[in-house]
Amino acid sequence: MSDLSGVLCVDKPLGMTSHDVVGRVRRIAGLRRVGHAGTLDPLASGVLLLCLGRAARLIEYLVGHDKVYETTVRLGQTTATYDAEGEVLEERPFLHLTLPQIETALEAFRGDIVQQPPIYSAIKQGGQPLYKLARQGKTEVARPYRPVTIHELTRLSWEPPYLSLRIACSSGTYIRSLGHDLGEALGCGGHLSALRRLAVGDFGLESAVPLQDLTHENITTYLRPPDTAVHHLPRLDLPETAAVDILQGKVVAQTGPFPNELARAYGPDGSFLGVVAAQDSQWVARKMFPAAS
Repeated sequence: MSDLSGVLCVDKPLGMTSHDVVGRVRRIAGLRRVGHAGTLDPLASGVLLLCLGRAARLIEYLVGHDKVYETTVRLGQTTATYDAEGEVLEERPFLHLTLPQIETALEAFRGDIVQQPPIYSAIKQGGQPLYKLARQGKTEVARPYRPVTIHELTRLSWEPPYLSLRIACSSGTYIRSLGHDLGEALGCGGHLSALRRLAVGDFGLESAVPLQDLTHENITTYLRPPDTAVHHLPRLDLPETAAVDILQGKVVAQTGPFPNELARAYGPDGSFLGVVAAQDSQWVARKMFPAAS
């Protein structure tokens, strides 16, 4: 199955890194070229998107999607990693909290906010991931705040000390930072005790295959065509001559106004040609997929 190519939506189990999942899928598919779009921590489960074979060239178009999570924040404790994996740094009272207090605190985190990434994160500082610097004891490293958008922040339950939430957010949002910052806003501290990713863009858990169910025999059943990775881009249908030209790297004239800088291009037979970019009233090849010989 070395010619496998496409997008795989996996339900990642707890306890594995995203890289572990990539390794498992490589072995199942008998394929070296496998990559993931959007890391999930070992203590998180849920939707993880992978691109196999030639489709790995399209990973960059999957990483910027909005995401949906369900999480549980353990109030009253702060940890070094902002989740249950880290050392407990401080404990503070939480039983005095009322639902109106919690709702008021939640309101401040809805909409456009700024976040400071956790020190235990994969963001690089001077070429080194922050988590490696943290493990070396360098916890005072500057971590620039970054803007994110919280589209939805809904309380699901409050069973002290556990506050369960549903969160829809922009790409780049750190749910661990959100849990930590919420705990600080409530004056009691907090960290994540559970996290499950329900969706990445249009990819939801309902269409994800549990990793433990994936086999060498059934992987093609779950593998979606490569152009699934760019379905959010507008479609461009090209006539025969233009299709041949664009696959050969030639520019193609635009025949009318187009609503987007990028498009997914198709030939007259409906075959996916690749991603093209608008430039000076012409279409320019960006990531092309000529038919496999």
